[in-house]
Amino acid sequence: MEATHALWLLGVPVSALLVAALARRVGVSAPLVLVIAGLLVSSAPGVPEFELDPEFVLYVFLPPLLFSAAWQSSYFNLRENVRPIGLLSVGLVLFTTLTVGYGAHLMIPELPLAAAFVLGAIVAPPDAVAAVSVAQRLGLPRRTVTILVGESLFNDATALTAFRVAVAAAAGAGFTLADGAGRFAFAALAGAAVGLLLGPPLHWLRSRLDDPLVENAIVLVAPFAAYLVAEALHSSGVIAVVVSGLYLGHRFTDSPAATRLIGTSVWKVLTFILETVVFLLIGLQLPPVIDGLSGYSTGELALWAVVVFAVTVAARFVWVFPASYLPLWLSARVRRREAGVDWRGHVVVAWAGMRGVVSLAAAFAIPLVDEDGHPFPGRDLILFLTFTTVLGTLLAQGLTFPALIRLLRIGGEGERHTDAVAEAGAQHAAANAALRRLEELVAAEPVPPDENVVERLRQLAEHRQLRAWERLGGGTGPEGEEVPTSTYRRLRLEMLAAERAVFVAMRDERRIDDEVLTRVLHELALEEVALSRD
Repeated sequence: MEATHALWLLGVPVSALLVAALARRVGVSAPLVLVIAGLLVSSAPGVPEFELDPEFVLYVFLPPLLFSAAWQSSYFNLRENVRPIGLLSVGLVLFTTLTVGYGAHLMIPELPLAAAFVLGAIVAPPDAVAAVSVAQRLGLPRRTVTILVGESLFNDATALTAFRVAVAAAAGAGFTLADGAGRFAFAALAGAAVGLLLGPPLHWLRSRLDDPLVENAIVLVAPFAAYLVAEALHSSGVIAVVVSGLYLGHRFTDSPAATRLIGTSVWKVLTFILETVVFLLIGLQLPPVIDGLSGYSTGELALWAVVVFAVTVAARFVWVFPASYLPLWLSARVRRREAGVDWRGHVVVAWAGMRGVVSLAAAFAIPLVDEDGHPFPGRDLILFLTFTTVLGTLLAQGLTFPALIRLLRIGGEGERHTDAVAEAGAQHAAANAALRRLEELVAAEPVPPDENVVERLRQLAEHRQLRAWERLGGGTGPEGEEVPTSTYRRLRLEMLAAERAVFVAMRDERRIDDEVLTRVLHELALEEVALSRD
């Protein structure tokens, strides 16, 4: 029995990775396919129940996923969009909590108002993983993507704080509105302080180790350290993780090349694994959620599920448009700064409200009993409505999100061209600086270096200088002929493939050891990656 259980546990991540790989191959959103796969598997006979342990999700899954998103985010872009991000991650979460809470209480009178607010807080924070992956693939404007990422980084802190306050009120603990506001302010400020206090010493330690593996190991530990320290101080572990991630990611450019290469790969792989497992687990939650609903009719449950889902989606629209346009009408400075933003971007942001694992983890974290030892009011119903809302947003909004973007014809083509021009200019300036530095070094050498070496270095700098400009033309010149750097890239990649084949053949013939093969292939891989970027 133990071996069978272990095989089922192993089957979850393996199945998740296989399904995600298939979804990526056919160009479908992996989170949506994973949720559907989990639903299908959970309804099959003989499949054991996989009930999410909320502590496991909040302490193991959430910190690295949040840290990775913060680590890869642009501090400057987030700072430039702090107003819309704040309105979504704080204002919208609280508005959704109140709207869904009051709506659920009016529709289900036997659900106490405080317990209804628990439901509202649970379904309030969107999980932007699915939305951002689609947005980046379809080339949404950078500002829209930044707002969605920034919202997903900070809204969990607001929602979890509101959830704890609502649970305390529903469980019979003393609660006032001032107490709730005070808890929220302390959690946010103390969490940010923890993140800021942890970030600099971790960066200082990392920068003095000169060991890429140890440096990246420290970064991997950072999100868990930030979360645990902040939670131990009864502050927001989410904000601590996000702030430390933003700081360390912003300073990651100071790290050596080997550290950056390893770190980028490690976080991509780790994030991919965690996200795939989490979304499959969401689909597997259906049986334990349904178990506690025997006292309700199917019609009632279906009606309540549809209404809560509709109110959750509508609340986002009701908030987004006034919150977007009122500042434009009231402030000339905001109008100047956001002159290029039109209604289509607001529609995309309003529809990108897919819920995820944080909502389910919070729902399962509702205590079984209140302060007096009685069953927590409406716990099973809250679990069910949370699951249907998460599932509804992932399927209804997630499946239609790409089509909406294409229908609105919103894209960042102009931004991409501007970025390419800016990159070409930066490459040109950097290559000129490299050439000047080369001339200085040659002039300062006591013995003139070999002219062939100097000429080769000049050609390399000039190649990098031309490469970005030629990339603007798609690798072709007048009348479609291939430009020199594209020819160089194509021929050099073929040469590297021939070299790699020789090294592998010599290893197979036992003329070189695997350790030697690993070293030489690593050198070839670095050059291949640099060339493939073109």
